[in-house]
Amino acid sequence: MTEQIRCTWPGDDLLYQQYHDSEWGVPCREDKKLFEFVLLEGAQAGLSWITILRKRDAYRSAFADFDVDKVATFTDQDVERCVQDAGIVRNRLKINSAVSNAKLFIDIQKEFGSFSDYFWGYVDHQPIVNHWASHGEIPATTALSDLIAKDMKKRGFKFFGSTICYAYMQAMGVVNDHTTDCYRHASCC
Repeated sequence: MTEQIRCTWPGDDLLYQQYHDSEWGVPCREDKKLFEFVLLEGAQAGLSWITILRKRDAYRSAFADFDVDKVATFTDQDVERCVQDAGIVRNRLKINSAVSNAKLFIDIQKEFGSFSDYFWGYVDHQPIVNHWASHGEIPATTALSDLIAKDMKKRGFKFFGSTICYAYMQAMGVVNDHTTDCYRHASCC
């Protein structure tokens, strides 16, 4: 039996492979998961994604199962509880940004009907399918991630610059950056 070829970035890490095989690049239009990844990608800023992925369950517990309405009402005591939680990245600025970003996420939902409609509207609700031969060809940012990040910054979002925005676009399947030899490339269109 031949082994399936996947993108090279998960390496031999089983958690990373599972994430790659089942989630990364799959078009997501569910606001709950879109919020989860706004929060997680913000926490990841300056760190490796595998670090956050390994802490995902702790984040789920600390941040009310990624319920945007609950996170938006976090008090100073909730923030302090999170700062003391060894299971997550205990950066007060990132934790505070998760709360303020939740409020802004809700504002976008009210303005556009859903965060999904807002974000996917940038690509006419269809994923951008790239055809990269190798991981080294994949950019860290694009003109589109620059545009979206600039708008989100104008709206007040923190820890969501162009690099984080592009990683978010990849994770949520707004862009398909599976390499062309990866068995997931065709199925994530």
